[in-house]
This record gives sequence, structure tokens and C-alpha cells, in this order.
Amino acid sequence: MNTIIIGSGPAGYTAAIYAARADLKPIIYTGLEPGGQLTTTTEVDNFPGYPQGIDGPTMMNELREQAERFGTKVEVDFISRVEFSKEKGGVHKIYTQNGDEIQTKTIIICTGASAKYLGLPSEQKLIGGGVSACAVCDGFFYKGQDVAVVGGGDSAIEEATYLAKICNNVTMLVRKDHFRASKAMQHRLSNFKNIHVLFNSEIDEVLGDNVVEGIKIKNNITNEYSEINITGLFLAIGHTPNTEIFKGIVDMDDGGYILTDKTSTKTNIPGVFAAGDVQDKDYRQAITAAGTGCMAALDAERYLQEI
Repeated sequence: MNTIIIGSGPAGYTAAIYAARADLKPIIYTGLEPGGQLTTTTEVDNFPGYPQGIDGPTMMNELREQAERFGTKVEVDFISRVEFSKEKGGVHKIYTQNGDEIQTKTIIICTGASAKYLGLPSEQKLIGGGVSACAVCDGFFYKGQDVAVVGGGDSAIEEATYLAKICNNVTMLVRKDHFRASKAMQHRLSNFKNIHVLFNSEIDEVLGDNVVEGIKIKNNITNEYSEINITGLFLAIGHTPNTEIFKGIVDMDDGGYILTDKTSTKTNIPGVFAAGDVQDKDYRQAITAAGTGCMAALDAERYLQEI
């Protein structure tokens, strides 16, 4: 039987490379977004081995080619339903959107997590052109410039303080009249003179044709509008793990992230493993996703040797 990998980001393709080299005959089901979140990233500068940097789509194509070189089969299809056996050595079933049933003893879940966006048309058209959901990934490109961060939780303050170290000015837009973030995180802001917080504020429009040039802000108490000039807009309003089809089957935390053993990628279902952002809400980096993809393939290989 083939090892089935659901998802095709850095975790999925890395798992495929290792699984193929171990003769597990992996099949990847790419899902609706082949390549995952990296396909919306214009430049990747922090992945080892690319001294000049590389754009996200090119990197994912190269990972795919590397996986295929070792015999990975890539299916551009969406898994709509799963039936997992709870027995060790049992057969798991997955069903594609095209209606096919596939049976396997090992599954690696790499479906990732999707960043939440505001949903404004002006924002959507500039994703990759100044609109980002990851300061660690893209902040470097805005060194010495003025940027804005949307959000009022811990992750928003983390993004803002990270950006404040490299950017000229950081404006935080918080929808309510207070932060949701912990007091400890709020205290961090006092260390930065270049972070300015606007409470009761929402983005009405992202300004710019091809790149971000500014934002139009609405005060949701006074209904007054204002504009500021920025070159980078960072959304920190959360992520949604792509785990809907596994709910009630695979153990998850309250946020929908798959729970794995602390020292492995094993889930509560024998023969089912999880890697990448689908089980990582803390780091969310391409390199850490790739690392857990490697772990999952090794865990799957060992599992098959044991049964």
C-alpha cells in the first residue's frame, strides 16, 4: 500500500521526499492550494540553501520536482472525507472529491493552516504586494519603512514588536477599546517608542494599485475617517487550521490544531501522523514545517516496520 500525504506545502513535499526514499511509494493529494501558503509569498529569504532568496511558487515547484524525482505521485485533488481505523495495523480510507476511495495503512496530514484576512477587495488584490500575515517571513523587506499591524491579541503585539526593531514606525490598529493580549505582552509595548496604537480602529480600504501605499482607517466610535501612508500591512487576527474533515476523528486542541506526541508526529490514531502548521500554532515557518514533514515520514516508516 502507498503512504498517503494530504497537503502539499513544505511539510507535505518534505514528507514525500523522505517517504519515497524509504520505498513507501507516497502519493500526495495537493488540495485546493497546491504548494500551500508559500505560493502567496513573493520572496523567501530565510530558508537555508537559497543565498539569493527565492520566490514562494518557484520554491514549491522545486520541492515538488525533488519529490517526484524519487517516485512520489502527485495528485491535484481534494480529500473530502476520511475513515480511520483505530486498530494498530488497520486500514484507513480516504475519499477524493472525484469520488475515488483509497486505502492505506499510513497517512501523513499536512493540510496546513490558513491566515485570516479582513476580506476587503483592496486587501485581497495586494496580498504579496505589501499585505502579509507573517512579520517574521516578510518584515525584512520593510526595513526602515512605515508599516501597520492589525490585531489586538498576543500575536499582534509579537508581530508589532518584531517589526518595531527593523521598521521606522509601526501603527497598530485595534478594533476594540482594549487589547485582548495578556498583560505581559502589553507591557512589551512600553519598550518601543516607534509603536503607535489606534484603538476602536478598522481598515476601510487598503490604498495602492500594485503595492501598498497607505490605508484608510475608520474610527468605529466616531465614524471619522483618516489616512496614513505605509508600505506594509501585516494581519495578525489569527489562523485557521485546515482540519475540518478530521474533526471528531483525530484529537485536536480548542483551536482545531491536531495534537501530536511531544517527541513525534504521532496522532491518537495508529498510522496517522501530522506535520507542519496543522499541528504547529507557535512557529509557523517553512523550515519548521519541513522538519516535521521529515519526522512524519520517518515515523511512518518505523510504524510500518512494527506492524
